[in-house]
Amino acid sequence: MKIGLIRHFKVKRGYPASFVTSEELMKWVEEYDASGVEENKVDLKDIDWKSCYSSDLSRAQITAQAIYNGDISFLEELREIRLSPLFRYKKKLPLFVHLSIIRIAWWFNHRSQPESRREIEERISLVVDKVIQEGKDVLIVGHGGIMMFMRKELRKRGFTGPSFRRPSNGKVYVYRDRKG
Repeated sequence: MKIGLIRHFKVKRGYPASFVTSEELMKWVEEYDASGVEENKVDLKDIDWKSCYSSDLSRAQITAQAIYNGDISFLEELREIRLSPLFRYKKKLPLFVHLSIIRIAWWFNHRSQPESRREIEERISLVVDKVIQEGKDVLIVGHGGIMMFMRKELRKRGFTGPSFRRPSNGKVYVYRDRKG
């Protein structure tokens, strides 16, 4: 069995200014979620993918529909980890400071974050259960952060595949079970 993980195509909406307020950061998140994508040619590794799952966010849907011809199951469980500022701050801070504070808050399950690490791990585990039950080669279109959790869960279950720090947009990463 093979599972292909692919991060959505590159989003047209770039990063915000290097200094932003927490309100500007959240406005950028909304714009990013609504943005179009830059399609690219995708190497599907000469695998006859039998099934496809995708995040239900538009950038992933567009990617899935561009690369897979069959029916696609769109799942909320494959959505990216949501950002939420630790506090509302009118003063502009460097973008990396905002993101670092949010990541730390999320890592320590701070109440400011809409979803805990454990909740994300649980939803990814349920998706992997569903995919493995199918027992066929499956393509999963998602987001960078979610792919990192998906890779970890697949490895925990005996799958082998490539490592990545930050997955490239529009590139398939193939994971194989012990038999395939």
